[in-house]
Amino acid sequence: MRVDALVPRARRLWEELARIPVSFAPPGGVNVAVSPRPGLCPVGWVGVVALGGSAIATAPSERAAAIVRDALGQLPVSAVVDGDVVRQALPVGQMLGPAMLSYVSPAGFRPVPADAMVMEQLPSDHPDLRILEHTAGPEDAGEAALDEITSPTFVLRDHGRVVAAAGYCAWPRRTAHISVLTAPEARGQGLARVTGSAAVVHALSAGLLPQWRARPAASRRVAAALGFEELGSQLSFEIAAAIA
Repeated sequence: MRVDALVPRARRLWEELARIPVSFAPPGGVNVAVSPRPGLCPVGWVGVVALGGSAIATAPSERAAAIVRDALGQLPVSAVVDGDVVRQALPVGQMLGPAMLSYVSPAGFRPVPADAMVMEQLPSDHPDLRILEHTAGPEDAGEAALDEITSPTFVLRDHGRVVAAAGYCAWPRRTAHISVLTAPEARGQGLARVTGSAAVVHALSAGLLPQWRARPAASRRVAAALGFEELGSQLSFEIAAAIA
């Protein structure tokens, strides 16, 4: 599958996650729809996803949608997922993102073998994974969301302790949402690439589309090393109660 074929498939995923009939706008535009329980963002927030030069957004009410539509419609697509620009255009409270959305095809995937390292598989509820999350801290653990993995979790140990783990959660449209977490003291050794590669191999063998969503630069570098292409980004934000 070529990169230009990945964009329509990724768009269909996010259109379904909007949980309301909406499609990506023509190039350079953004379509805004009202969705009371969207999958693009927390309930009551605005969610924006830009992919392949156009965007969709969900808002919690007709009034909010109209205001968001007017504000975002005056911006270039690259700016509707730029947190600083959006804060200038709208009365924004809490914000999540932006996070880059990356995808990989079987032809573009660059696997990283474990070589001499011993790869182990654990279920996502294994207590050793909770220890890794505690070691990594709440922010990194929340970003990885190992507890949401539906595939086997591929792990590497150091002296019996799990220091790196990866897997994926099965999303709609046969998408595999990749999760990767490495203990702070074990970072910089390529372990995320090894465990992440194992998760991608498993996803591709099942005919799934691997998706890598990342904010930290280090995570984006791991994705790029595995052949993922950054095709878009996602931003979620809360707007003033008077507008919502």
